[in-house]
Amino acid sequence: MAERILCVEDDPDIGRLLVAILGEAGYPADWVTSGEQALEHWRHAALVVLDLMLPGIDGLSVCREIRAEDAGIPLIMLTALAGTRDVVLGLEIGADDYITKPFDAAILLARVQALLRRRHREDALSADTASDAPIVVGGLSVDIDKHAVHVDGAPVTLTAKEFALLALFARNPGHGFSRSDLLDRVWGPEFDGFDHTVNTHINRLRGKIETDPAEPRYIQTVWGVGYRFVDPRAMPGDA
Repeated sequence: MAERILCVEDDPDIGRLLVAILGEAGYPADWVTSGEQALEHWRHAALVVLDLMLPGIDGLSVCREIRAEDAGIPLIMLTALAGTRDVVLGLEIGADDYITKPFDAAILLARVQALLRRRHREDALSADTASDAPIVVGGLSVDIDKHAVHVDGAPVTLTAKEFALLALFARNPGHGFSRSDLLDRVWGPEFDGFDHTVNTHINRLRGKIETDPAEPRYIQTVWGVGYRFVDPRAMPGDA
């Protein structure tokens, strides 16, 4: 069964174009015109293409609501806003990628296919590691199976990318990853973004799991290399 895609776009010309492009490529698409409708229908989709400028509930708010419930569904922002601030904000609150208007059909399809392939890989990895016990270091607990993180017993909500980063780090304590390594392993080789994307996600992740993000104990900076997760053996009495 083909994977359905939800297109959220208030411009009827663009909405119909999205449905046509995706349909011709073999992806049945549903089209809604408001944030309210998006929040009603996204659970039936395998991927969401979301316009930022919507009447009523805007795209950023829709993104936050979706990520609060599902950290894994691929989400592409569609925006006429070329400003870096708007793009970075969207990525920070959980969007996986973005496309600016006017867009090229081939680029749209390439982004959709790349995100769906990555989701399939993540699902396969989750199935392979379903018997993993939670990784516990100090007051931090990472349960790969349940996609759950706790700090000192309190649940922490992470976006899909934040969780993928933390899971990769926690599985490889003491190993230094360069920014390009992290882009390749978490965002995928198809991603054509920049290294600062990694920095942004690391900073947000630290803000959620570290007692003092300025002096991180779990995700450490390795100068000249990138980042690493603390080796539990370096935390006597905690691990």
